[in-house]
Amino acid sequence: MSRAQPVQHIAQSTFTVHTRGRSLTEVTDRIAEAIVASGVGMGIAHVFVQHTSASLLVGENADPTVVADLERFFARLVPDGDPLFHHRDEGPDDMPAHVRTVLTGVSLSLPVHGGKPLLGTWQGVFLYEHRHEAHQRKITVTVSGH
Repeated sequence: MSRAQPVQHIAQSTFTVHTRGRSLTEVTDRIAEAIVASGVGMGIAHVFVQHTSASLLVGENADPTVVADLERFFARLVPDGDPLFHHRDEGPDDMPAHVRTVLTGVSLSLPVHGGKPLLGTWQGVFLYEHRHEAHQRKITVTVSGH
């Protein structure tokens, strides 16, 4: 059993991801770079996307059909243009994008070990763009530990 250590260091950085419209973009390497730059060897990385129409998720990064299957699932679960939604200020994908964000979440906490995100085999961190148009999304990584 490891001995508890006090937080000795906190670092924060922000990076921008240019999306190509509705898609999943793997950002694992960018998060790992932020962790390395923080100087924290063991701790927690809190990852937050600063938008209401994009989200973060941990998913399989080995087989691209997983990403395609996720999009087909969400297209069935929260279809664009659904008459249920009244909020359409920016088009028929506006409110569905907000619902998808609520369902998938805007933040993640990742353990940091050996100065790297501690992810399992085939796990990657993805930014999920829910709008059809390309956007610039900001992700903030706050790393605390020692």
